[in-house]
Amino acid sequence: MISQMQSLLTTPSPSIFPTTISQFHKQSAASSCRVESRKTQLRKSLFETLKCSATLVSEPIRAESAHKPTPAEVSRTIMELSTVGTLSTLTHEGWPLGFGVQFAVDPHGTPVLCFDNPSNQISPDARSSLHVQLKQCGLRSPQCTIQGIIEKPEDRMTLKRLHSVWKKRFGEEVDENLIYVIAVEQVLQMEDFNEDGTWVTSVGYRAATPDPLRDFAEKLVDEINANNMEDVLRFSHIYADLNFQVLEAKIVWVDHLGFDMRLWSVDNGVYEIRIPFPREVADEKGAKSSFNCMSQLAWEVEKNFQALNFEKVKQLKQITHRRK
Repeated sequence: MISQMQSLLTTPSPSIFPTTISQFHKQSAASSCRVESRKTQLRKSLFETLKCSATLVSEPIRAESAHKPTPAEVSRTIMELSTVGTLSTLTHEGWPLGFGVQFAVDPHGTPVLCFDNPSNQISPDARSSLHVQLKQCGLRSPQCTIQGIIEKPEDRMTLKRLHSVWKKRFGEEVDENLIYVIAVEQVLQMEDFNEDGTWVTSVGYRAATPDPLRDFAEKLVDEINANNMEDVLRFSHIYADLNFQVLEAKIVWVDHLGFDMRLWSVDNGVYEIRIPFPREVADEKGAKSSFNCMSQLAWEVEKNFQALNFEKVKQLKQITHRRK
């Protein structure tokens, strides 16, 4: 349906959003009489799916929400996009010790480590945790902490496979005898600093899939925030029911189900909202197409060319932890 909307409402442009709204208006005016009834029908069905999902700061994040990835999926995405973390173990004297490590992950999300001197870095008690953070737009740092047992694979075929995983990740050869893994027991996923986390079982973690947009999400967010500030601000006006004036708006992250926005009010309040895509996307082209469509529809509602007939978000997540 989105592709049908684009063919009716847009002329192909190299930018994510229409080059200018006035150009779009001029291009579509000549044919508006012939396709108006059809466009109205399509818009209505699309608008009815655009229901934003947000959570009050006093309430836990709903993992079962259909409009955002689950904690297990977020954890898998964080691990796929990161290559360094903090490994914490117990020393031979029984003291907890954390130190930075490089890691790769196998297709099931199992962390793969390489120790130059295993006897000095791994205690007889092989219980450990690996803490990994992912910065998003400089505004948020979702993180996951994997708890598990450090193990040395004995099977030669398994070692060769893990060696290939490490070489693909870092482009370097390593001694197979130095390769270890963390057998995942459970995972703690947190959306940001000073926020409550959600525990994920090892089965749920291994069964989850990383987000398909992960490899270009940061680039896409930066491009939209830099080149389409008016559209991003319009999103907060059209898709959210706010009782304050928005001074600034930015997209924090995008995934296959939608995107998160950070809003700054004139009284210095900071909030976050979740806006879903009209439907799930699977690649960069689909994400840009959805942004295009939502931008044009929001503009039409703002200019009173289209009636507002969808439910706006009424609850916001207030951000109390400030970072400069």
